[in-house]
Amino acid sequence: MSFQDENTTPREPTLAERRARQQAERRAREEASARVLEEQAKSKKRKRILIGTGVTVGVVAVIAIGYAIANAGDDVEARCVDENNVVVDDSNCVTPASSTSTYHSGAGFYPIFIGGGGRQYHYNYGGTGNVGQVASGGSTVTPKDSARVKSGTSGKTISRGGLGVSSKSSSSGGSKSSGS
Repeated sequence: MSFQDENTTPREPTLAERRARQQAERRAREEASARVLEEQAKSKKRKRILIGTGVTVGVVAVIAIGYAIANAGDDVEARCVDENNVVVDDSNCVTPASSTSTYHSGAGFYPIFIGGGGRQYHYNYGGTGNVGQVASGGSTVTPKDSARVKSGTSGKTISRGGLGVSSKSSSSGGSKSSGS
């Protein structure tokens, strides 16, 4: 019926019509509930991804800071010192040691068995002081291989291995210690 006047009372819906309306309403409620649950699941998943990303970024930051701290001491200053720990010119320490039984220092070429053996020069790693002053602090222990060693007086990079002997050429059994 497409037209009904205001005096006519509408008829009661049939049992089939009532059931169809109830089923349609129930389906609409279920769909709305399913959409809400789906949105909650998406939100929970998004939150977990964000938390996981935050944790990952945090762990990477901690690792990066650890590497930065571990590599912070890679630049070491070394000063050439004599047997009294007085800082001397770098040229005294850069003369290579001989692989024979003699000791070659900046003061001359003397066989070790003659006595005196000349002045014994070596590097003081990490200490302070200028030429002519007694070096304070530091150590005679060679720093780790990854460290870059620079002269504290001239600023030049120092070859590794003690008395000017690089670690590559020390395989011949030469003396790298300062002797007696």
